[in-house]
Amino acid sequence: MKTVEIKNRKAKFDYEWLETFTAGMQLKGTEVKSIRMGKASIAEAYCYFAGEELFIKNMTISEWSHGNIFNHEPLRERKLLLSKRELDKILKATKDAGITVIPTKVFLSEKGWIKMNIAVARGKKNYDKRQSLKEKDAKRDLARLKNL
Repeated sequence: MKTVEIKNRKAKFDYEWLETFTAGMQLKGTEVKSIRMGKASIAEAYCYFAGEELFIKNMTISEWSHGNIFNHEPLRERKLLLSKRELDKILKATKDAGITVIPTKVFLSEKGWIKMNIAVARGKKNYDKRQSLKEKDAKRDLARLKNL
């Protein structure tokens, strides 16, 4: 089975992840086909609550190439499927200032379902980002020394 993995690469750099969850998504048939072909992006996406339900906005899923008049809208809002307990936990966390919910990865589960990893996160300041870069450079330098 072909594996699909669409990542939000800037998420780890721009945000400090506090907690992660795995959610299902309410998708249309043509959206599923496009995601399986790898034609999706979550770089600009974010999650928000409408009532007690969690939705993802600005997730781009390209129109399916063989679609007809029933093809989906690329930027439509999609409902995320989580348990009531998880939704309550995320909602309580987002009540604090500066806390947001961001998508980190879209993948194909072992059963063939399309799932999304989301993170409850706090935005990093510039000095936090510089610290992350220093740690990354130090790890890379150590790896180089071990290879010599």
